Amino acid sequence: MVSCVCIVRSIDVSSTKITYSLEDHSGQIEAHYWLEEGDSTKAPDIMLNHYVKLFGSVRTQGSQKMLMVFKMIAIMNSNEVCTHVLEVLNARYKSEEFASKGSDTYSTNVDSMNFNSKTSGDDSLGLEGKQLAVLQAVKNNISTEGISRKELQQKFNHISGNELNSLIEFLISEGHIYSSFDADHFVSSE
Repeated sequence: MVSCVCIVRSIDVSSTKITYSLEDHSGQIEAHYWLEEGDSTKAPDIMLNHYVKLFGSVRTQGSQKMLMVFKMIAIMNSNEVCTHVLEVLNARYKSEEFASKGSDTYSTNVDSMNFNSKTSGDDSLGLEGKQLAVLQAVKNNISTEGISRKELQQKFNHISGNELNSLIEFLISEGHIYSSFDADHFVSSE
């Protein structure tokens, strides 16, 4: 799940979905809000060229990323925009700090890590041993389609399939990873 604050640049309404073209201070992206049975009364009350806060998930269609909208609300207070920008900057700097420390402290052979110990310091993104190891394995995969569930199971053969699935679902729900071209391939959102 991701959250973003952006400006609505265009709205295209069809019978099954509403497509928004959104822009923030880093670029543009399309977002899709799917309608149920032609019920446009449940559609978000959004106006062009106004700020919105969006909750959704990142999807890849072809080679282009898009957002699937779960909830979208108009922003009435400009402090929300400033707060969101500060949160994004903080997350970026924490991620960069984690990446620079991570290359020194974590080997690429994650099988040798001690998964039962909590990671100390603020660079763990609030994650614990196994969660952090799975996230690191997803980040280390450089293929465009992402790492498959099968590859993760091979890397972490000492973790049961059910536990690995729970770890993956947790990382998806927290917005650290997302499924790429199918439900069994994963890419880091960081």
